[in-house]
Amino acid sequence: MFRVKDIMTSDVISVSPETEIVSAARIMIEKRINGLPVVDGKGKVVGILCQSDLVSQQKCVPIPSLFSLMDGFMPLTSLKRIEKEVEKIAALTVAQAMTSKPATVTPETGIEEVAALMVDKGFHTLPVVQDGKLVGVVGKEDVLKTLLPS
Repeated sequence: MFRVKDIMTSDVISVSPETEIVSAARIMIEKRINGLPVVDGKGKVVGILCQSDLVSQQKCVPIPSLFSLMDGFMPLTSLKRIEKEVEKIAALTVAQAMTSKPATVTPETGIEEVAALMVDKGFHTLPVVQDGKLVGVVGKEDVLKTLLPS
């Protein structure tokens, strides 16, 4: 059975929360990667920035839907969710667009668990963490390679 350590990329490209969105987008395009782990000054993973986070910047500002109940209006979506959407659309730095507290795996995590996370949660890239530090990244392509004969 394969483990993450058998297929992960150890030479990880990461960004800091202060990195400008344009710089992060350029890295993703030039390196042809789907996700960038976001690490603080101590090497701790604080988020992940995926292509979908950047694509969301092209969305329109969401207009809340309201319904009337006894002459009062009630929002159908939470104001906090709308604020987060607007923040992502207007993001200038990685911190404003990233997904905070991302799912992570360890080098010893089995491929079955990685595959389940990717399929069930729609993840494309998972940071690999050991002793609180980023040590690698595993993506869908890495998992697919396990299907090929060596």
